[in-house]
Amino acid sequence: MSPHHEIHRSHRIGWLRAAVLGANDGIVSTASLIVGIAASDATHDEIVLAGVAGLVAGAMSMAAGEYVSVSSQADTEQADLKRERKELDEDGDHEHKELAAIYVARGLDPVLAGQVAEQLMKHDALAAHARDELGISETGAARPIQAALTSAATFAVGAVLPLLIVLFAPETDLIVPVSAASLLFLTVLGMLAAYSGGAGIMKGAFRVVFWGALAMGLTAAVGSVFGTAV
Repeated sequence: MSPHHEIHRSHRIGWLRAAVLGANDGIVSTASLIVGIAASDATHDEIVLAGVAGLVAGAMSMAAGEYVSVSSQADTEQADLKRERKELDEDGDHEHKELAAIYVARGLDPVLAGQVAEQLMKHDALAAHARDELGISETGAARPIQAALTSAATFAVGAVLPLLIVLFAPETDLIVPVSAASLLFLTVLGMLAAYSGGAGIMKGAFRVVFWGALAMGLTAAVGSVFGTAV
């Protein structure tokens, strides 16, 4: 009998988080930058240059931030696994009792818990303790490079969207079309992210649109008041 495999939404939580964060930040930061500079009466070329610079800098910042953050998580996981491996080598009986106690706490009969712990440790002791004692699994394991590349790519995709509006919209008034289009992009992104994660679609859309509108409104106000690029 072949093993049964199921695909759950939790299996994609790692890359989904990085993708949504990257695209959302790309749209919000680039659109806000463009709106703020447009409000300061900058030229069209200056607005485009600022947008492109924001795209490149933002993508690299997202990649670096995700890589450092997830690498730290990966280092912690590896340190915990190294310690657990040492404890298994030095005192396997104690580790068996520890694992059995975990299963008892989850509702198993003590005798059955001991049998389950014994069988799992015979199969892969380190994996059993990593999963049930440390909470480390293959699904949720830290993947720094994947997170960095995903964040950088999705940030760039998100940042390109308001830049395209700048290129094709009338040069005389960029604030309204960039803001409106960016809020539309954020709405679609929020709905897709919520749907992929199994959350409420309207709630997911509202929270990204709210913060995006707030960011663009504040930068527009700063650009208008000070009359300089922000």
